[in-house]
Amino acid sequence: MNTRIRRSAGLFAAAAVLPLALTACSGDSGDSGKSDSPSTSASTRSSDDMSGGSNSAAGSADQPFGPACSAVPDSGAGSFDGMAKDPVATAASNNPALSTLVTAVKKAGLVDTLNNAQNITVFAPTNDAFGKIPKATLDKVLNDKEMLTKVLTYHVVGQKLTPQDLENGSFDTLEKSKVMTSGSGGSYTVNDSAKVVCGNVKTANANVYIIDTVLMPKS
Repeated sequence: MNTRIRRSAGLFAAAAVLPLALTACSGDSGDSGKSDSPSTSASTRSSDDMSGGSNSAAGSADQPFGPACSAVPDSGAGSFDGMAKDPVATAASNNPALSTLVTAVKKAGLVDTLNNAQNITVFAPTNDAFGKIPKATLDKVLNDKEMLTKVLTYHVVGQKLTPQDLENGSFDTLEKSKVMTSGSGGSYTVNDSAKVVCGNVKTANANVYIIDTVLMPKS
């Protein structure tokens, strides 16, 4: 991610007002993703479901899909069934591929805010996604709570999004700007740059789409 990260004026109170933004956004979640747990047990997923190779799996509103889903354990807190029982920040902490994201969320003081939110979607960058950022830039962001809050809240949408919603979508984020999504058949991108590598992962309060690139707000 080569974009220079600049601070935006007026972000000083971002962390303080975020719970209000979450409450307001979650009110228009509609009917999307009402189910908070996967309908298919991890232990009974087919090899096609795990690899993301099945269009039927990708098209289902209930099943995770994508090539990176094959790395998710079949059982335990880090499995799909296990993650469905926990709120999103806790669920992410049980997935080793999201450890950098979890560290960032903790540094920004957003764990309780995200866990207490209702009906949200999180675009969750993998450790490799954060690894694309030059170390000096990443360290700067991780040590600037104001900037970090802005970046992280840009990855959160105040409604649950299904795979069908991502086919040609524009969604307001909690950072107050939009993310754009496109794709079909289990192949989706966000902002024409980040690819969904494991999508439609359910947690107790959110739908999660794991992505291979960190999203950056324009301002």
